Amino acid sequence: MDLYQQLGIKRGASEAEVKKAYRTLAKQLHPDRNKDNPKAAERFSKVTQAYDILSDKDRRAKYDRGEIDEDGNPRMPFGGGFGGGARSRASGPAGGYEGYGQGGFDASTADLSDLFEGLFGAATGGRRGSGGFGGFGRRQAPPQKGADVAYRLKVPFIDAAALKPQRVTLQAGKTVDLKLPNGVESGSKIRLAGQGQPGPAGNGDAIVTIEVAGHPFFTREGKDIRLNLPVSLKEAVLGAKVKAPTPEGPVMLTVPKGASSGKVLRLKGRGFTGKDGKRGDLLVTLNVDLPAGDEALEKFAADWSGAGNPREGMGV
Repeated sequence: MDLYQQLGIKRGASEAEVKKAYRTLAKQLHPDRNKDNPKAAERFSKVTQAYDILSDKDRRAKYDRGEIDEDGNPRMPFGGGFGGGARSRASGPAGGYEGYGQGGFDASTADLSDLFEGLFGAATGGRRGSGGFGGFGRRQAPPQKGADVAYRLKVPFIDAAALKPQRVTLQAGKTVDLKLPNGVESGSKIRLAGQGQPGPAGNGDAIVTIEVAGHPFFTREGKDIRLNLPVSLKEAVLGAKVKAPTPEGPVMLTVPKGASSGKVLRLKGRGFTGKDGKRGDLLVTLNVDLPAGDEALEKFAADWSGAGNPREGMGV
């Protein structure tokens, strides 16, 4: 069977169809699932070899043009062997060229060592320019690693900020603890060496793409985290110590006396860790929360002379 038949696809199949066909067959034929079936292991090897070539754009093109065979090795040119055939010396377009006959090719008429050295590597016997061939070194395709396997992992906002290790279950059922890197964000990729599909040259890798989940009241701004924190009128007017949430748990925050809505307080080192290893801050914006329908507060406001025009600086 040719490589396309090995994967059960048509010759013009897309890259996605090639990958899908391989994954389906790899799951069915994987040695771990067929320990008592040696034929499945042999078939798995052939399917993997087919995928190695057809998933590589350049090698697939060479295979489609007939330049390499199903093992990835160069095909012999001119469709056959050398010598032993009738020699033709017909001239002109109708008779072909001197030295080429219908029965074969006479190697004594030309020195093609450069041609074959380019196709197969240096000849193992004979010398370049000698006019003879002592054999041709066939370049074996290098063994290929198994295919990489892609995963997506959604990480809680708090865990990403604190770089908390994440437990991941891989395709074969193996569980690993994944260490989050500095600067982690949605779209970050983590490579787990040797945790992909098996292959002749070893296993491929597992590639985990991170998605950092949103949070009900934290938002990210680069390395910093922003938080809108409600405070009562009394706490804002008189000042107070209040609890504020952080990625590592609540801390006591000092609200300064006479604080207005919009005032920003900074808690250093409570943000995300950047790629430089330095951690950002938690920026807390105070929002004065006024209760609705509080008669005492309404009476106080009605009797209070106020503090002038807070919009005076705007010219209104």
